[in-house]
Amino acid sequence: MTSHAVLDAQTVDECIIDQNWAQYTPEDHETWRLLFERQTGILKNRACDEYFAGLGALGITGASVPDFEKMNASLRKCTGWEVVAVPGLIASRPFFTMLANKQFPAGNFIRKRSELDYLEEPDIFHDVFGHVPLLTNPSYANYMQEYGRAGAAAMENKGVKFLARLNWYTIEFGLVRNGDDVKIYGAGIVSSFGEAKYALDDPSSNHLGFNLERVLRTGYYIDDFQASYFVVDSFEKLFRECIATPFVPLYEKFRNLPAYTPFEIQDRDEVIRKGTGAYWKDFPRTKTKLK
Repeated sequence: MTSHAVLDAQTVDECIIDQNWAQYTPEDHETWRLLFERQTGILKNRACDEYFAGLGALGITGASVPDFEKMNASLRKCTGWEVVAVPGLIASRPFFTMLANKQFPAGNFIRKRSELDYLEEPDIFHDVFGHVPLLTNPSYANYMQEYGRAGAAAMENKGVKFLARLNWYTIEFGLVRNGDDVKIYGAGIVSSFGEAKYALDDPSSNHLGFNLERVLRTGYYIDDFQASYFVVDSFEKLFRECIATPFVPLYEKFRNLPAYTPFEIQDRDEVIRKGTGAYWKDFPRTKTKLK
């Protein structure tokens, strides 16, 4: 759900708009409050410590839709990042450029009350509540910047689909170790009431140790809960592995190889939890295309 999808000639300047905080209606603020209170309740003891630390550092509460100008004053002090408003999905090139320049694009609209449980296009709740708190963590923020820097090379070397898989299994749907526990950090889980419960509580899914090459080869389905989640040991280790890996040769290596499906466990996988697969036993494998 991260805000990039359209491949066109948009520039960064064409994508950025004024948040126009005054536009939000009392109903918009009430929708934010409902989402915030419901989600913070379900994330207790499920989301990682770094996420909650970031939420507090930025002063994000359920009182109202966050004002980017005020929030950015705190975020810049933490890691030098800032949030910029965009109207919705933006092109891949400006998206990667923004991340490389420590700018996180966030939709400035909020979902309707009828869409509390699911929204196809990322709104301000997904983008700000889901993504932004972790940008206060230096190692995670560095990883996001390196991901952005890798984007330009991916576009020039037919590697965007592989980088999209990395985004999916880390930034959107990643899990992380907190001591002896496995916790949520991916924004797609953090901002989802249903998946925040499913990812850890439902025994259906596999929890596998993060391996960069494995993730780049693993496809995903966009319209249901995950069959496998990848667990990073720490954000520091994730960042180090990202900057130490030459991505372009991997794109060449994997381009003509079949993708793994998320239902599979490979011989070399570190299996932290072998899922039962119960949630997926009746899944029609042809209903969506593997990404």
